[in-house]
Amino acid sequence: MLRYIAKRIFLMIPVLLGISFVIFLLMYFTPGDPAQMILGDMADKEDVEALREEMGLNDGFFERYFRYMGDLLRGDLGTSYTTKLPVWDEISVRLPVTAKVAFFVILFAVIIGVPIGILSAVRQYTIIDSITRVLALLGITMPSFWFALLLVLLFSVRLGWLPASGLYGPSYYILPIISISAASIAIITRTARSSMLEVIRQDYIDTARAKGQKERVVLFKHALLNALIPILTVVGIQFAGSLGGAVVNEQVFAIPGIGKLMVDAIKARNYPLVTGSVLVLSLLQSMVNLFIDLLYAFVDPRIRSQYSRDKKKKKALNGAVTANAGMAANKRK
Repeated sequence: MLRYIAKRIFLMIPVLLGISFVIFLLMYFTPGDPAQMILGDMADKEDVEALREEMGLNDGFFERYFRYMGDLLRGDLGTSYTTKLPVWDEISVRLPVTAKVAFFVILFAVIIGVPIGILSAVRQYTIIDSITRVLALLGITMPSFWFALLLVLLFSVRLGWLPASGLYGPSYYILPIISISAASIAIITRTARSSMLEVIRQDYIDTARAKGQKERVVLFKHALLNALIPILTVVGIQFAGSLGGAVVNEQVFAIPGIGKLMVDAIKARNYPLVTGSVLVLSLLQSMVNLFIDLLYAFVDPRIRSQYSRDKKKKKALNGAVTANAGMAANKRK
């Protein structure tokens, strides 16, 4: 298990390097001059050119990229062009807000999506199943920012029940969580339904029912546990996507998260802040995927036994090699 974890962590390095290169390349060819945007349109060309030289913007692409990567290896994400603060200081303030929203989003999506998916599978081809599939299709195809605007118009502007922007208390989380989690609920519902349908048709489910076990025990003890692997995969993907995919919704609700920070940084051509934010989010998403992979071993005994078999095979192979080496040495004597 530890060997697998170390291997996965090691494989994150080329992924992060590739992401940093792509983001740096995109920002390099993006129109706009950060120095001009900092000084304003009325600034003299000499002042703009001097600021560009000070910021290192006159250097070539590879020179700037390798200089950034050298600083990154020392743990330095750079300095923001606009605030002159370290990039990590700005990210560390915004990241907990985004992480908290993403946690509540995925928690709400699991609480709603998994039971509805199970109910839809158990009541297949009924009116409940049909309504569930239609709503799930709407949830997947409906743009989240459009749904967010509808929620604001209804519950904030028309009814006045909930606040429309900011994040200053529990009531401020309701509309963002509902709007962001709509697509996740739909995807988790469809996954839970299809996974449960595949499991409840197996012979061991019929055997459990034939033994007289209650339907609740059959569904949750036998069927759901064996259907969890696809559900966990989708939950992990949706949680990782919620960390960086709520950019537009953070703009709609004025949430001071890392998504809004990235949008503002892109508008200002703040290259270090954009690159640092993307790298941090990519690292978090990789860690979430690793955690989900490790969670498989705790949910499915077959995966645990596979790890155990691989470990035993390795020990047996090492023992055989040692024995063969010993036999060869005795023959030479």
